[in-house]
Amino acid sequence: MKIRSPYLSQMMSMVIAVGFLSLTACNSEAENTNVSEAPAGVSKAPAPIEKATEADHKAAADNIMEKLVAANENIRVRSIQPSKIPGLYEVQIIGKGIIYMEKAGGYFIDGKMLQIVGKEVVNITDKSMVGLRADLMAGVKKEDSIVFSPAGEVKASVAVFTDVDCGYCQKLHKEVPALNEMGIEVRYLAYPRAGINSNSYRKIASAWCASDRQAAMTKLKQREEIAENVCEGNPVAAQYELGQQIGLTGTPAIVLDNGELIPGYMPAKSLAERIGVQL
Repeated sequence: MKIRSPYLSQMMSMVIAVGFLSLTACNSEAENTNVSEAPAGVSKAPAPIEKATEADHKAAADNIMEKLVAANENIRVRSIQPSKIPGLYEVQIIGKGIIYMEKAGGYFIDGKMLQIVGKEVVNITDKSMVGLRADLMAGVKKEDSIVFSPAGEVKASVAVFTDVDCGYCQKLHKEVPALNEMGIEVRYLAYPRAGINSNSYRKIASAWCASDRQAAMTKLKQREEIAENVCEGNPVAAQYELGQQIGLTGTPAIVLDNGELIPGYMPAKSLAERIGVQL
């Protein structure tokens, strides 16, 4: 994701805040090494930064994990790895997303990491989330989705997290026939925004439990009623949790095969162009 200049001031303040944390940590380490101060008026060359070894990374990961578990024993950490900023680690937490922690594990930043590239600001956190989403989505079984497939060749497929009571989800559903005509398969996953055991949950779970899932989904998207039928073993709760893990903030949410997230409604032609399907 690239953020243009109108947002540069806000993003720069976040970048500076992250940089300040790193400088503070370096200064603290310098104070503990008992290095004598340079005489007044004489500039002292900065000490070279030693490259962290695998052992250093392992020790940092252990420290971070110990601190997190001590704070919340139920926390689920997917990975801990060095970030783009030396001394700061990217921590992927299931159900939370990404936070950044220093190597001792005592401090963390809950926010986005941004990089200045020329006149643009690149969202590094979102780039990491792309890989995370792709890995998580790879575990979704097609049979657990409500699938609308083209009659002919399938040129591409998209996963769409949906809520049947969402106006823009209903609008996107009207684009499904056009997407199918262009060879794009739509795989619906459930994300009832009101949460599990809400009225929206019962509606969408009933679609998953219907004998004709596609017809039930279409009726709900057209604001028609269907018989309530929340069967045991339906995948709605698991898909809702998956949506939280991959960082959804609303519906519809379109996830491409590579893990890229397209939030919100997009017309069929624009979506086809976005994923590279020739019209």
